[in-house]
Amino acid sequence: MNLFKSVKLKKSIAGVVFFITVLILAALVLMPLWYVLRSSLMRSTDIFKWPPTFLPTEWLWSNYIHNPITFDFFLYLRNTLIIVIPCVIFGTCTAVSCAYAFARLRFMGKTFLFSLCVGSMLLPSMVTLIPLYMGWSTLGLVGTYWPLILPFLCGGGAFNIFLLRQFMLSIPRDFDEAAMVDGAGHLRILVFIIIPMIKPAMIVVALLIFIANWNDLLQQMIYISNKEMYTLALGLTTFFGSFKNDFAGMFSATSLTFLPLVIVYLICQRFFVEGIVMTGIKN
Repeated sequence: MNLFKSVKLKKSIAGVVFFITVLILAALVLMPLWYVLRSSLMRSTDIFKWPPTFLPTEWLWSNYIHNPITFDFFLYLRNTLIIVIPCVIFGTCTAVSCAYAFARLRFMGKTFLFSLCVGSMLLPSMVTLIPLYMGWSTLGLVGTYWPLILPFLCGGGAFNIFLLRQFMLSIPRDFDEAAMVDGAGHLRILVFIIIPMIKPAMIVVALLIFIANWNDLLQQMIYISNKEMYTLALGLTTFFGSFKNDFAGMFSATSLTFLPLVIVYLICQRFFVEGIVMTGIKN
């Protein structure tokens, strides 16, 4: 009886320690978010005062009324969606097609091509930046959105292909064989059997593509120069200049910028966790 109580006490202590640890780590993760929200409700001169205050001494909600107008939030939001929506649709569809080929089809050089695909993830993006720019410049597409959209017609990214392939490998081939007996081809198997089973993984891929393109600054800065074509990421750079830096405006605009990301993630959170957990698990 004493042994049972001792074990139960140790489990309770371990549970409390684990909860406190998770709470501290969550606080560290949320600290940048809190700093942005707190700074967005302050004056620029008060943000970097020492010692810092946990909450604003004066809550300036007017920052959120004034800055969407001067920041051209809705124009930048429209431009961002022009890039993000095609990237999510094309990237997810092409990643599913490539993953199905690697997971289900048999063809010469499949192992080599898949190894090449996975190995490309080790290649830093900076290595291909200049050759890609020269290629798009030769085609006359620099200064347009096409260099940011067209690459997602070519597989949707190596990691996304790998993620979906691993998920497809967890589906027994018995479904494919049964469908082939009934006369179904690969396209019907993919559309009517595989895709309904991998919806969580597809949502994960779509979410990853959405976040990557929403937050992308480097490539957008390289290919977009017209201010009327600026995205939200590029629009945030307008708060900094040679004569004045509007930190309060930048923080409030940043809050508005990551708000759609939070909403999308909260909606897709269940599928995101399910897709990550089940990836690579085979029946």
